[in-house]
Amino acid sequence: MKRILPLIAISFLVSTSVFAQKPKKLNSNQIYEKIQKLNFLGTALYIAAHPDDENTRLIAYLANNVKARTGYLSLTRGDGGQNLIGSEIRELLGVIRTQELLAARSVDGGEQFFTRANDFGYSKHPDETLEIWEQEKVLSDVVWAIRTFKPDVIINRFNHRTPGTTHGHHTTSAMLSVAAFDKVGDKNQFPEQLKYTETWQPKRLFFNTSSWFYRGKEDEFKKATKDFSKFDIGVYYPLKGLSNNELASMASSQHLCQGFGRLTTRGEQTEYAEFLKGEKPKDKNDVFSGINTTWNRIEKGGEIGDILYDVEKNFDFVNPSKHLPKLMEAYQKIQLLEDAHWRTIKAKQIKTIIEACAGLYLEASAISSSGTPNSNINVNFEALNRSNVAIELASITSTINKKTITKEIELSANKKINFKETIHLKTTSYSDPYWLRETASLGMYKVANQELIGLPETPRETKITFNLIIDEVAISFTKNIVRRYAERDQGEIYEPFEVLPVITTKLKDKVIIFSDDEPKKVLVEVRAGANNVSGKVNLKIPNGWEVTPKEIAFTIQQKNDKQTVSFLVKAPKNQSEGKLKVIATSNGKTYKKELVEINYNHIPKQSVLLNSEAKIVRLNIKKSGNYIGYIKGAGDTVPENLRQIGYTVEAINPLEIDNKNLHKYDAVVLGIRAYNVVKELKFKQKFLLEYVEKGGNMIVQYNTNRNVDVAAPFTLNLSRDRVTDEFAEVRVLEKNHELLNFPNKITNKDFKGWVQERGLYFPNTWSNEYTPILSMNDKGETAKKGSLLIAKYGKGNYIYTGLSFFRELPAGVSGAYKLFANMLSVGKK
Repeated sequence: MKRILPLIAISFLVSTSVFAQKPKKLNSNQIYEKIQKLNFLGTALYIAAHPDDENTRLIAYLANNVKARTGYLSLTRGDGGQNLIGSEIRELLGVIRTQELLAARSVDGGEQFFTRANDFGYSKHPDETLEIWEQEKVLSDVVWAIRTFKPDVIINRFNHRTPGTTHGHHTTSAMLSVAAFDKVGDKNQFPEQLKYTETWQPKRLFFNTSSWFYRGKEDEFKKATKDFSKFDIGVYYPLKGLSNNELASMASSQHLCQGFGRLTTRGEQTEYAEFLKGEKPKDKNDVFSGINTTWNRIEKGGEIGDILYDVEKNFDFVNPSKHLPKLMEAYQKIQLLEDAHWRTIKAKQIKTIIEACAGLYLEASAISSSGTPNSNINVNFEALNRSNVAIELASITSTINKKTITKEIELSANKKINFKETIHLKTTSYSDPYWLRETASLGMYKVANQELIGLPETPRETKITFNLIIDEVAISFTKNIVRRYAERDQGEIYEPFEVLPVITTKLKDKVIIFSDDEPKKVLVEVRAGANNVSGKVNLKIPNGWEVTPKEIAFTIQQKNDKQTVSFLVKAPKNQSEGKLKVIATSNGKTYKKELVEINYNHIPKQSVLLNSEAKIVRLNIKKSGNYIGYIKGAGDTVPENLRQIGYTVEAINPLEIDNKNLHKYDAVVLGIRAYNVVKELKFKQKFLLEYVEKGGNMIVQYNTNRNVDVAAPFTLNLSRDRVTDEFAEVRVLEKNHELLNFPNKITNKDFKGWVQERGLYFPNTWSNEYTPILSMNDKGETAKKGSLLIAKYGKGNYIYTGLSFFRELPAGVSGAYKLFANMLSVGKK
């Protein structure tokens, strides 16, 4: 699954490259910038719906020019979108996009938060969105985020007053933000939250508007801008050698699975914010105008400010360690602040500065990248002081078992200290994504622990606290346990340390289709999370299905080794479907999880635990033709799904397409967004059309309408038409067409059980050569007839479909399999 991505050759962006877990080592410029942020006591929260909705230009401006503590609240994790870099969809895509958001924030300087809302896919109106999301729960999460982050200023990405003009999630994010603004200060609203936080009232609320929201009303926009707040987000940062809009482009480019890699831009550029609620700023071009953002904001903060403003004013870029005595003095005073909110924030910020000024390197690296609950792990420690300040390593504390080990070692200048310790993983929890631990509904993830709600990641239990004495003052630095190692072809690599089950199991296929009476071999891969693991594994199947044997014993000697066992599963004669679940037992404990590892170079390695199960379907399906050529587009699993019903599917390398090598296939299928992402296709289209003209069958799945030409044989224009309601009525336009009758009879029953949507990016105009097969529409809209078009071209058939087969086939939707088989069989009656 690894993809090699271009490295960004800028030192402060190193954490977003292949070394995604590598600790940040701040240079003098970065230390100085953090001191500037330390001396600004103001907070802004940006609110939108999805990963990539955030305006990185404005977030970067607030974080780096204004120096404000800046957060982005994305209501969802983007689970309902598509994936341009791999085959992960739904919850696994949400894991990837979460990490890409964190990578973006590490570039633009913001912090990241979420609600429990599940991105169920495109929505055309907030009414639909709020029905599925459970309005009160998502609103409570927005209130919770505001109460815990405590922003002075909130900025919405979207307009709450224009429902139905954009994605329903977009408008809903703004509507909930406006509603939350009036509730966060009321102790009677969501009072259960006040066990963990307190009420809060932001000073003002804005809408980050632009000409995009005034399409067709350009004159109105020009007049309105006189009253808007304006920011030149093209400001240049000499300390970075970058402009703000360059920084923002780099942040946006972290959204690789959405194809957001982009050129950097430079020069003057204006952003606008429309005031909505609260206290109007005296200076409309300063969102913090009238808000005290100095140390005098908090009681006894003035004396801290006196120290730190002087450090900022007289900062020594050549020898930052000279400021350690003053920084330690300020740190002690911060520890005494009664304001717990600012005490926590500023203590964290100043500790980062102290660590960097001292040139401290503190690391706890495990021998392995994972361990199991209640086991022991060996950890290598490194402590290094690269300053001339007196520093002592007093002790280390393992947070997972609360054990403190005394050290009392002087850290002399530039003399590395190494030692080893054994850490006991005293826990029953795993380090998988917390929001995936319980089965989600269509619209909401289930998270019972209030203090976890909104966090981007599961808090790590496996931490080490280094207890130091600097200039006779006690101070502690807490680090996650990691695994650091090297590969000859990659260099030094950091991976997160995970707590994982002793046993995980995996089914090769998530959907298993039984298209005849023959039993199928079902392979189960058993993985050991520790040495010397043994037990038994069995399959739980629905009534009417048969499996042999009942259970199989396994023994695995080495950690991370795997053993594959084989069961024979027989389906009932009549159509049936259900869940096949894998259950492993060992030493009286039951294990039901699969370990999914997501490993891309631009994000940290992710370990996700999902239920070890598959959908099994007894499907009476017929097909004509067997040998299918598949041109991969953006990530999908359609080839694997077609193999499930007996097709031989061969991947076609677009570079190798010529006028000879396509004719061996019974049909050629283009994967989703193939014309969007496979640049070579525009040079190979003549060969594909020649294949059709000579009798071939070509199926093109959906492409977006953004600067793409699908080069169809006849006029066909893509649009943004879609049907998002998976229950929308499907009307047959050509009941007698071969496509609906051979080799399988397609009826309205075959459109039941579809997931997330009917389809997307349908053509809206086409020439008379095409025959539209189906008609469908969302509530209150006109009929859309472009979901499935077929045209005779020469001796063959060209089919274009926007139906979401890439979602339906992995979900085991029987009717989708039958319809796809019919498309592959056209012309073979």
